[in-house]
Amino acid sequence: MSHTPHELAEEFPEFVEKMSAMKQSDAHFAKLADQYHDVNRQVHRAETNVEPIEQLAEEQLRKQRAALKDEIYGMLKADA
Repeated sequence: MSHTPHELAEEFPEFVEKMSAMKQSDAHFAKLADQYHDVNRQVHRAETNVEPIEQLAEEQLRKQRAALKDEIYGMLKADA
């Protein structure tokens, strides 16, 4: 499969090691990271017309991805 943009490691390269550790030690963080990954894949498939969806649905997915990203970033910064 082609490269999917907006992966967490690309969004937060300074936190790659920390994200890996938090996925092991924090169940809530791991769940958020998994949700982000799933939503990001859905957005990518919609944007590339692999699985086209209605524009409103795609916008909702993007908003969901942004909210997850914000929450993940907040956890990464708070635990710094």
